[in-house]
Parts: sequence; C-alpha cells; structure tokens
Amino acid sequence: MTVDRMILAFAGFFILLSLALGWEQSPIFHNTNWHWFTAFVGLNLFQSAFTGLCPLAIILRKLGVKSA
Repeated sequence: MTVDRMILAFAGFFILLSLALGWEQSPIFHNTNWHWFTAFVGLNLFQSAFTGLCPLAIILRKLGVKSA
C-alpha cells in the first residue's frame, strides 16, 4: 500500500469514527464535540490539496512506506 492510499484510508476511518462518536443515536456515542475532530481531518485534507503538506505523509515516509 502506498502513502497516498494509506492517507485516504486513515482519513476515511477517522472521519467515520469521529462521526459515530459524535452522533447521539450511535451505539458508541461519546460526546458531540467529536465533530470538531471531523472538521480538523477535513480541513487538513483540504489544505494539503493546495500546499502538498500532509503531516501523516511525512510520518509514513519516515516509517518506510513507499511513495506512489
């Protein structure tokens, strides 16, 4: 799996998890403030599209994951 695909997988997982933790009808509901984390992930994806700077990509490359 390449860095790009891992970033998409991580982002998708964290968005779905934070939505489930913040949605009151969810069986794993914790607190509605989890939606702020969802916004953080979305904003990070948005800014990385323009700047090319992604903290997760830097970490994954240092761990030895191959680039696309």
